[in-house]
Formats: sequence, structure tokens, C-alpha cells
Amino acid sequence: MTFSSEPTRALERLKVLAAGIISLILMLGIARFAYTPLLPLMQQQASLGISEGGWLASINYMGYFTGVLIAASISNMMLKDRLYRIGIIVAVVSTLGMALTTNFWVWSLMRYLAGLSSAASILLGSGLILNWLIRHRYRSELGIHFAGAGLGIAFCSYVSSIMTPEFDWREQWLALSLIGVLMAIPAWRWLPKPENSHVMKNGEALVDNPPSKAYLRLFIAAYLCAGVGFVISATFIVAIVNQQNPLSDEGTLVFMVLGLAAAPSCIIWDLVARKTGDLNALALAFAIHTTGIVLPVFSNGSATAYLSAVLFGGTFMGIVSLVLTMAGRLYPSAPSKMMGKMTISYGVAQIVAPAITGQIAEAGGGYSDGLTMAGLFMVVGTLLVLSLRVVEQREHANQQLNQV
Repeated sequence: MTFSSEPTRALERLKVLAAGIISLILMLGIARFAYTPLLPLMQQQASLGISEGGWLASINYMGYFTGVLIAASISNMMLKDRLYRIGIIVAVVSTLGMALTTNFWVWSLMRYLAGLSSAASILLGSGLILNWLIRHRYRSELGIHFAGAGLGIAFCSYVSSIMTPEFDWREQWLALSLIGVLMAIPAWRWLPKPENSHVMKNGEALVDNPPSKAYLRLFIAAYLCAGVGFVISATFIVAIVNQQNPLSDEGTLVFMVLGLAAAPSCIIWDLVARKTGDLNALALAFAIHTTGIVLPVFSNGSATAYLSAVLFGGTFMGIVSLVLTMAGRLYPSAPSKMMGKMTISYGVAQIVAPAITGQIAEAGGGYSDGLTMAGLFMVVGTLLVLSLRVVEQREHANQQLNQV
């Protein structure tokens, strides 16, 4: 029985993880991040202004923030599962909608819906998968799952790069919509319906381990800083590279390199966390992420752009994976709820920062000031993560004293 059940268990786990990866490629990669390589094309061919491009990015993050608030407010696993599946449909619809108009307000609605969909994938989908892993006594990590985010970025960049010589901005959105329909099938079918109980398969109870208020405040503040650092580069990197090197037109290729670097990064940072501890790994990821963000401020060369993409891509999803895995371990009975609370701060940053950066770039003619702002926030975030280690050590020492 054991011999025959182990391959079945392995196949089931593989299908669940594949569903998560494909859902991220669709709901985060296509629905959300395809906008980044297509932004310069839409500015050239659809009369989209620089400031308007920033506002569309901010509206996308407003949708994401709304989804985060919803995820943080619900505990019922069956409801989360229904919303995750609705998010799959919304991802396809919002991608298709981008191709059907040049009206800024309709685009705004589509970007808002795409943001909702991406929240369903990164919070509800990851929460459902983490809950399934914990219940079936697999290691409670999301590294493999979050590889889908990097693959989604790389996929959209690659597809855009090969389609751009032949297809205009509208045709590319239509092609991505068709691809999204095909991806929706395994993303829907391979993730099992969840169980709404608080016990694992062997009957062992899922026990939450909530942090102190001081720890939680620092954790949330650090993640807000990471949100500012992430969103400015992630939204404008193609436009930044093309502006700095207008003759090379390498922006889309740089973005693809970023996605390829992101794909294995979550697995790598999970391994680093096993060796060094979660907070040490998180502090190191923050520091490397900061370097990747500010490099283009000091040099406009192609080599710098690619190095920046590798450092940025190799850390941004690693940071998300580490933070959400830590949140899920603190609240295994309802991981999405804690993940949602953490991501509210990340979402606030993603709403405000692109609009401010777009305004700064339009007024000053470049993105360097926005990148500098992102780098400063990341420095503060790194210091906050380091202070979390101090708080954790102090609270651990107090617990030991109380047990004596």
C-alpha cells in the first residue's frame, strides 16, 4: 500500500504546485506584468502619456490592494477557493479588455481588475497551497510556487519581444488573452477543493503562533519599504532602460532577464533561510535588492542594466516568498489572513509610488529621482529587518526567563 500510495502522493503534490505556478504566470505574469513590456509600445502606438502610464500602474495596484483587503478579511477556506477561481476568469477578461479600447478609463478598469486577479493568485492561491502543504505534512515553504511569478515575467517579456516586430500593442494583448485561456484550465482543475477544518490529515491540530505587537509593527513597516522599492523598478524598468539607451531598445530583454532571475530565486532564498534563519536571509535579500534598484542611477550602460535586473529579479520574489512563508508559519490555520495583513502595507506602497514616480519623471524628464527614492526606502527597510532580529532575540530571552 505504501509503495503504491507514495507515487500517487507525489503526483498530487506536483499537480498542486503546478496549478499554483501556472496561476501565477496567468494572474500575476500575464494579467499584471505584461503591462510593463507593453507600456513603451502603448506610449508609441496608442498615445499613452508618461503620467497616464504611471496612473494606470497605480490603479492596477489599487485593485491589488482591494484584493489584499478582501483576503485579509476572510477566514473561510471554501470562500477563498471560490474567489481564487473567480480571479482566474478575471485575469483573462482584464487582459482581453486592454486590447478592445484606447479609452483611458476603460483601461483603468481593466488594470484595476487585473490587480484584483493578481491578489487572488499571490495571496489566496498561495494561502490555499500553503494550507494544503501543511495539512499533508509537506515542508511549509512557497519557493516552488512563487517560481511562477518570475516565470510569468520572463514569459511575457519573451512573448512581447518575439511579437513586437510583427504585432502591434493591441494584437499582443489579444494573443496574451488566448494564451491565458489555455493556462486557466490547469490552474482551475489541478488545485483541489480545500478543507475548512483546523487539523492536519493525521488529526494533529494546526496551532497558531502570533507574534508580539512590536514585532508585527516592525515587520509591516519593513514590508512597506520593500513595496516601494519593488514597484518603481518593476513598473518602469523597460521604460528606464529604453530611455537611458534609446538606440539599443533592450528594455524588454532586460525585463526578461529579470524574470528569469526571479524564477529560481524563491527556492534559493528558501535554502538560504534554512541555513541562516528567516530574518538573516530577509536582511541579506533586502540589501541585494537595494543594490539592484540604485545601480541604474549611477550608470547608463547595458551591463549595468542587466546586472541590476539580475540583482532585482533575484531578490524581489524571494522577499515576498520569505515574508509570506513566515506569516503562514505564524498562522497555519488561516495563512491567507496573516498574509493579507502583511500585504496591505506592500499594497499601499504600490498604489502611491508609481503615480509619484510618473509625475516626477514627466516633470524632470527621467526616472533617476524615483529610483533614488526607492533605494532610500529599501535602506530603511533593511534597518527595520535587522531591528526585527533584536526584538526576536529579546523576546526569546524573556520567554526563557519566564520559564525558569
